[in-house]
Amino acid sequence: MLNIYHVNSLVHWEEREIHLRDHMIGFFSQEVRNFLRSVNPAWDVRRVEAPALMPRSLVSSAYSSADIWIQEQLSTSDTALVLRPETTPSTYIYMQHILKNHSKTRLPLCVWQAGRSYRREQEQPAKHMRLKEFWQLEFQCAFTADSGNDYHAACLEPVRRMIASLIHLPTRIVPSDRLPAYSEVTVDVEVDNGDKWMEVCSISRRTDFPQRFQSQPKKGAAVDHDVLVLEIAIGLDRCLYNWNIAADR
Repeated sequence: MLNIYHVNSLVHWEEREIHLRDHMIGFFSQEVRNFLRSVNPAWDVRRVEAPALMPRSLVSSAYSSADIWIQEQLSTSDTALVLRPETTPSTYIYMQHILKNHSKTRLPLCVWQAGRSYRREQEQPAKHMRLKEFWQLEFQCAFTADSGNDYHAACLEPVRRMIASLIHLPTRIVPSDRLPAYSEVTVDVEVDNGDKWMEVCSISRRTDFPQRFQSQPKKGAAVDHDVLVLEIAIGLDRCLYNWNIAADR
């Protein structure tokens, strides 16, 4: 990781680190897929890529204009675009699309993305890894609220173990120091890198999926279901940073 722009929180990644990031994406995505299907073989797991630019209207109101990078509008007819601060809205809109337009698509459904996100982070030393441009690996796993499976509780230890298996540093699961408005419960996976316990993954049970899900029993009328989302959000840059610390010991 190199800061050769000499601009706070803008870094270059070298080829070895890029290969490692690619490996992490492949390994983590397969582990999450295996976990979900071990609990319920019905899970449909898909990958998608969305543009880094997105309509401002889709960005959560939790982000103010001071938090995000906004495109200059050169005319009043321009769509207000921003560099995405997270991948979730673009994943949700894709999930809604395939649930509406592909009749065989059902819940439980997991859609995941790996890509860059952008935020106006405060100026901090590099060791805190508060980057303005950063890589996220986010899994949005939607299921009916009446399914009877507590996927959130079931995934905590498997996710901790999969991270610990690549980053050979002490790991722990702790309650998050913030509970987003969209979440019933959020916990973090942290790594002890010798300087601090650093969050590398956040796991939430979200209640903000934009639509209900309708199932059709073999007999009788269709049934509407509330939808919950297990979100597993991994900071790939932080994983690389801590892997490098472990490798240098």
